Amino acid sequence: MGTGQAKASDTATGALRVTFRTCRARTGVLHLRDSICAAGTRRSEERPMRRPLRAFALAVALTLAAAPGAFGQSSPPAADPPPPPPPAQAQPPGQNGDPFGEALTLAPKTIIFLKGQAKWDSALESLIDAFKSVYAFLDKESIKRAGPAMTIYTQADDTGFQFQAAVPIEAPPKDPPKGDMAVGQSPGGKALKFVHRGSYDSMDSTYEAITNHLDEKRLEAEDVFIEEYQTDPVTTPEDKFVVHVYVPIK
Repeated sequence: MGTGQAKASDTATGALRVTFRTCRARTGVLHLRDSICAAGTRRSEERPMRRPLRAFALAVALTLAAAPGAFGQSSPPAADPPPPPPPAQAQPPGQNGDPFGEALTLAPKTIIFLKGQAKWDSALESLIDAFKSVYAFLDKESIKRAGPAMTIYTQADDTGFQFQAAVPIEAPPKDPPKGDMAVGQSPGGKALKFVHRGSYDSMDSTYEAITNHLDEKRLEAEDVFIEEYQTDPVTTPEDKFVVHVYVPIK
């Protein structure tokens, strides 16, 4: 590894930086990986939270961006060529009017959550099973929900991730759950809000856009991020998902 690459890797932000971390590249709930930092970009290794598809897409994009110069050297330059058009701006996922990178302050919420871990290949199935367990506990104890279900991602690597499948509640129950299920607080503080509409698998493009946004704005994310489901992930067809992604910022 060259000196420049080592410095880029050393100064990169935490593992949950959404390069996706494509990822959900996730293309790694957030994952840009491999040697993309040769051109001064951040190493994909720093965005472990989503599948590697994003890393591949970004690598291809960088290759194509560099290609015109290389090909141009092999053919004579045209006389008085017109100025190149400005690069097309990638449209963020979602719909017109959806916030993308909206700054806000998250208020911590009392939640009941189930801790778990899953492989990226079976991520959605694992999350749905976890939420079913939380819902069953709430129904059994007659605990009212106080907001949409959310996944709090706490750690991730190339193969999988750790999470909390959480549901906000009005007040802690008198008899708290035991084992992997617990009562706690959702993350609070400064964050950016992004909106995803569509299937869980298509969130790769959403996280890739989030990563690009963070890089362009030179923002550092905390080592956690939240997906808040405006449509119930247990009962809603996957292609109808509406998800608010919150990225806490340092």
